[in-house]
Amino acid sequence: MVKIIILNGPNLNLLGEREKDQYGTYSLKDIEENCSKYADENGIKLSTFQSNVEGELVNQIQKSRNNQDGLIINAGGYTHTSVAIHDALKILKIPIIELHISNIYNREEFRHKSLISKVAKGVICGFGVDGYLMSLQAIKKILNK
Repeated sequence: MVKIIILNGPNLNLLGEREKDQYGTYSLKDIEENCSKYADENGIKLSTFQSNVEGELVNQIQKSRNNQDGLIINAGGYTHTSVAIHDALKILKIPIIELHISNIYNREEFRHKSLISKVAKGVICGFGVDGYLMSLQAIKKILNK
């Protein structure tokens, strides 16, 4: 059974409440339940973690190097600013998928730069919350090669 972790960064705990036109009406709990169902049906041991604190995300990334087979990260605003998250991800020897609910290239200019993309195997953005399931499918395929 492959072990995959999904990390969610700042403000994603307020999905379903904030900027519904941009992020939709699903809560993070809804997304995690959908992902857990997919994981159960596809032989994946799934872990999820959300934090608004950069250091907590870095700690979780570091732990993942020894106990996960793949990592999916929606770093939220830290995507564009966190060298610490970039450096932690760079240490990993497991596949990483960068995920965004919205299309970051259709938004403000500052969102067009990602510090995570260079260490990710792939990027999924702009497909709404479906991007979470797409990310699980993609990382499962990468791990099964």
